[in-house]
Amino acid sequence: MRISEWRERAELEREEKDRFFKMRPQSPISIGERQSFKGLNYYSLDLKYRFELELHEHERKEILKVEDTQGNEREFLRWGEFRFKIGDTDCVLQAYKSSYEEERLFIPFRDATSGIKTYGAGRYIDLESSRYQTSEGKWILDFNQAYNPWCAYSSFYACPYVPPENWLKVKVSAGEKTYP
Repeated sequence: MRISEWRERAELEREEKDRFFKMRPQSPISIGERQSFKGLNYYSLDLKYRFELELHEHERKEILKVEDTQGNEREFLRWGEFRFKIGDTDCVLQAYKSSYEEERLFIPFRDATSGIKTYGAGRYIDLESSRYQTSEGKWILDFNQAYNPWCAYSSFYACPYVPPENWLKVKVSAGEKTYP
């Protein structure tokens, strides 16, 4: 995909998400907020936060228990890990699945912007193989796609906390910022 296509697609997805939040009954923001909603707050798109990576799949899929924002416990399978660099810093993020049958990889993370410019509990990235896996088998981990969980918009939602193993020490100045 060319850079111009990538940028155009990302901007279109952001516009579609804003329309969904403003217009759809399933929106996580309240009806009262939708009337004055002007759109979500994002970092500018930046290619340095888009990676094509090998997923180092774990031989043994351990179960990780994670508490959510409502105090419930959820189970995830530690499926594999992505290894990459941001600047000069080596980073590792675990990718999870909710079951062996699940096709999508779930990557929750916190970084040095969490609680300052981004949602304090962290952000998520979802990777579906049909869309984010290359013909060579690598995965596209694009932090420009990072989004806030719906519990960032309403206490009616329960969202899993980011496990400490996915807390990055670097700033990830990409994706969705804090909702005002």
